[in-house]
Amino acid sequence: MDNRITKLFAAKKKNILSVFYTAGYPTLNDTTEIASHLESAKVDMIEIGIPFSDPIADGPTIQESNKVALEQGMNVALLLTQVAELRATVKMPIVLMGYFNPVMQYGVERFFKDAAKAGVDGLILPDLPIDEFEKEYKQVTDSLNLSVSFLLSPTTSEARIKKIDSLSSGFIYAVSSSSTTGAKSEFSEEQVAYFKKLKAMKLTHPFLIGFGISNKKTFLQACEYGAGAIVGSSFITSLKNSTSKEDINKFVQALIA
Repeated sequence: MDNRITKLFAAKKKNILSVFYTAGYPTLNDTTEIASHLESAKVDMIEIGIPFSDPIADGPTIQESNKVALEQGMNVALLLTQVAELRATVKMPIVLMGYFNPVMQYGVERFFKDAAKAGVDGLILPDLPIDEFEKEYKQVTDSLNLSVSFLLSPTTSEARIKKIDSLSSGFIYAVSSSSTTGAKSEFSEEQVAYFKKLKAMKLTHPFLIGFGISNKKTFLQACEYGAGAIVGSSFITSLKNSTSKEDINKFVQALIA
C-alpha cells in the first residue's frame, strides 16, 4: 500500500501545510478532536508531538505543552492508542515527532511496529543519529512503510544535506534557523539565501520549512522555496488561548485563505 505522505507529495507539489501540536494538550484527550478539526480545515498533514520531559531544541511554547501533557498522563502507549482511534475518521497523513529517549524506553522496534499498526505514516526523531538509523533501523522502517524525515539547518554542510536526502523518505524537514522553535514574523535575508540554496540543490525529496512560521506572510514565503511549511508554536499558542475548537478553522484560514 502506498504511504499517505508519498501520495500527498505526488499529488500536491506546492503550498503544503503541515501543523504540529503536542499529544495530550491542552487536555489529555484533545489529540483526536484537534486532528479532526485540522482535517476539516483542509490542513494537508499533521505532526503530533511525543511529549518529553527535556525538550531542549524547543522554545518555551512547546516546552510548556510537553510539561502539561506529561502531567496529565500522556505517554507513548496512550498516544498510539489515540492515533489508532483517530485513524478511524482522519484520512490525512499522520507523522509522530519527538525525541528518541521515549522511543527507546518504549522499545525502538516495538515502537516502529506499533506506530505502523496504529496508522502512523511517518516519523521525525531529530536526535536519532543518521548513521545509527542507517545501520540499525532503516530496514525495519522501510519494511513497515514508515516514512522517516530528517532535519537540515542553515549550518548543515552540502555533503550532509545529500546524505540526509539519501536516507530520508517522504520529505525533508528544513529548519529555518539554528535556534530553538518559536514563531517569527518574517525571515531574514540569510534565511532566504539558505532556502534558495536548498531549492537550487534539486534534492530527491521535497522539503518543508519549519521553525518560525507564524502567519500568512511567512507561510507563503516558505512555499516560494520549499514544497510547503510546518506550523507549530503559533498553533499551540492559539490552542492555549482558544475558547473553542472552532478557532482551529479560523487559525488555518488565516494562513491559507
